[in-house]
Amino acid sequence: MQTAWLVVALLVPVALLNYLDRQMLAAMKFSMMQEIPGIELEANWGKILAVFKWVYAFLSPVGGYLADRYSRRHVITGSLFVWSVVTLMTGQVTTYEQLLLNRALMGISEAFYIPAALALIADFHVGATRSRAVGLHQMGIYAGVIVGGFSGYVADQPSLGWRWAFDLCGIIGILYALPLFFLLQNPVRKSGSLPERKSPLSAICELAGNGSFILLVLYFTLPALAGWVVRDWMPAILKEQFGIGQGKAGVSATLYWQVAAIVGAVAGGWLADRWMLKTKRGRIYISAIGMSLIVPAMFGVGYAPQTGQLWIAVAFLILFGLGWGFFDGNNMPILCQIVRPDLRASGYGFMNLVSISCGGLADWGFGILRDRHVPLFGIFSIFASAAIVSIALVLLIRPRETEIAG
Repeated sequence: MQTAWLVVALLVPVALLNYLDRQMLAAMKFSMMQEIPGIELEANWGKILAVFKWVYAFLSPVGGYLADRYSRRHVITGSLFVWSVVTLMTGQVTTYEQLLLNRALMGISEAFYIPAALALIADFHVGATRSRAVGLHQMGIYAGVIVGGFSGYVADQPSLGWRWAFDLCGIIGILYALPLFFLLQNPVRKSGSLPERKSPLSAICELAGNGSFILLVLYFTLPALAGWVVRDWMPAILKEQFGIGQGKAGVSATLYWQVAAIVGAVAGGWLADRWMLKTKRGRIYISAIGMSLIVPAMFGVGYAPQTGQLWIAVAFLILFGLGWGFFDGNNMPILCQIVRPDLRASGYGFMNLVSISCGGLADWGFGILRDRHVPLFGIFSIFASAAIVSIALVLLIRPRETEIAG
């Protein structure tokens, strides 16, 4: 059990770095647009956000398959090292085209981490601690978003700037990759319990033929449309709508709802593990409750600018974060209830493929809609409606026994 929790502790800093660079891009948007020529339209910025997601999404199933077939430890540490090098390179870009290419490279390198990491945690945490373990890992993601939110202040400092922020994060990731490689472990399986190594085609066919998996993919995708827009666009929205500085906007757009997401992940993980003692649908019910909080939050976030009160927007973001923690911490545990252990990383990779591809379209489309002056309430109402549909989808999932002796 000590090894199981050590795996989580080692991966939390990696999760933090994984999302830190993404949030820094959003929080330092205005500084980067002023210095890098070629980013004049919101649609162009949306394309920078989207290209990362499309590349990331396309390669997530590849990363998941490699993590299932080979060493999850090697996939995780290799991904961390490469994306840290790319983060360092981001601080050196001078043109829009270079930044676009750099974000594509970042998508390649980061695509291999999340499926492998969550599958590794699920390998070590069977049953009673699984939702809590995944929830604690997701706390690293939320912490990365929070720290990234403060980067707007860094970008506004003449002695530091946005390039310094990317350089520092890249160096930290490169330095952490080496001890991680030696400390992280793959689970030890008993002889005779090793899973069959499926070909990519057979893995795809098995997943595609699983009706509950298809429902989970759709459920995973619809809320992510709102999640990516909130992460990527909210700092700019708050700055423009409430007339505040880039630093304050970045913090207001990340700190409060990410702290709420941490609370939601911890509480949701504990409640889900407890509810699983009574019914195998416990994690599904907790996730659905979280989604029920996201729906009114999206309507509220869209309406808040009409009030002219920043605290109202923040309050609805907090509600969004609480619901997101319930939802986000239970996706891999639910996946473990419907697919075999040797398809967990592959399954999560395919979930990322669909979800983040659509998230890229949401980012790009949001920029286009903003250029056309579509009201924010109308845009966020669409996301809220998608969340309503997703509640019905998750309740249709039928969990089954998937664990094997290890």
